[in-house]
Amino acid sequence: MRAVDILMKKRAGETLTEAEIRFIIDGYVKGEIPDYQISALLMAIFFRGMTAKETAILTETMLDSGDRMDLSGIPGPFVDKHSTGGVGDKISLPLAPMVAACGVKVPMMSGRALGHTGGTLDKLESIPGYRTSLELSEFRKGLIEDGFAMTGQTARVVPADKKLYALRDVTATVESIPLITASILSKKVAEGADGIVFDVKCGSGAFMKTYNDARALASSLVATGTAMGKRVVAVLTDMSQPLGYKLGNFLEIEETLDCLEGKGPQDVMELTFRLGAWMLVLGGAAETIEEGRARCEEAISSGAALERFYRNVVRQGGNVGQMLERRGSWRSDFARELKAENDGYIESIDALDIGLAGVYLGVGRNRTEDNVSPTAGFIFEKKRGDLVKKGDRIAIAYGKDEASLDPAMALARKAVSISKEAPQSLSLVIEEITAP
Repeated sequence: MRAVDILMKKRAGETLTEAEIRFIIDGYVKGEIPDYQISALLMAIFFRGMTAKETAILTETMLDSGDRMDLSGIPGPFVDKHSTGGVGDKISLPLAPMVAACGVKVPMMSGRALGHTGGTLDKLESIPGYRTSLELSEFRKGLIEDGFAMTGQTARVVPADKKLYALRDVTATVESIPLITASILSKKVAEGADGIVFDVKCGSGAFMKTYNDARALASSLVATGTAMGKRVVAVLTDMSQPLGYKLGNFLEIEETLDCLEGKGPQDVMELTFRLGAWMLVLGGAAETIEEGRARCEEAISSGAALERFYRNVVRQGGNVGQMLERRGSWRSDFARELKAENDGYIESIDALDIGLAGVYLGVGRNRTEDNVSPTAGFIFEKKRGDLVKKGDRIAIAYGKDEASLDPAMALARKAVSISKEAPQSLSLVIEEITAP
């Protein structure tokens, strides 16, 4: 078998066999096939695409390049949720303990902020002492005793994805639907999930800006996950404005606590309940979405979800007392107000501009080696649809230093659009895609 023959076959739009896919990916991971040939393969896939079966084989091959979480001996079911990335998207934080309190185990392997999208690990690490690098034994114990555990991806998990993603980034092939699908699914399956709920964001603050692109990715994730024998659903959700009222690492921990106490922002609570309901359905803990939602609401109102969250914080080295002491007061000393420039209704607060402003403030990263600030971010007092008068405060921005505030505020002012007429309400959940 020769790599060049496989490249010619995919260039012609033909379907690759399992043997061909494994030959070229395994060879690349071992260093036997050079970057330039894999670059050609990535470009051929970008233009010619892959079938659901090909994408499933690619995902399995990437999975087999490294370790998988060994969850044997732990009673399931195991269901996880994956978001394609957004601004103010702290949903995983209240969602995992809520679903765990309903009897479905949540093995969650999360990532860090990069670009304008936030990172679950950075938010968790803003809790004093919290550790996100867990040994497998610690991860297993958390699942057994708390029903969920939160960890980062180790170097031994899906190394093929790391190599391929680095190459995609410099060959203009990041947006390929089959390659995105294989990258996401390989990591989710590696953590041992039997079922996966995908929150596919759509809008200015999302990776997929348009409905058609978001739907194509959602459909691919469902088709490929199903072909791999997983129970999968994809929920398309709006990401044209930030989720919730708080954007920032510790600020989003505060809003997580609000949600777990049953008093979180309406949009965050709504999405948490919807995704949680689907997780219970996929895990067999509820027959219908309605039943799943009712069980999730009970886990919040009873305090069971909050108690699970506290247990997890303690288990992973966090200090609950310090976290609660800092709640509502741990802010950067460098702050500035965002005020309405005229009377009217807030028509939109552009998620991308706010996310990019957050990078300046220190919430996110431009490069993987950049540091983030736990006390930086935005607290919004007004959202889309709210009536404001000129000079009213819309938000407060907190920066890592004084210099960060000028560029951040320029973007924040650009993000806010005010009109004379009240905007129409938008549905947070756009569409749900299930296996046929």
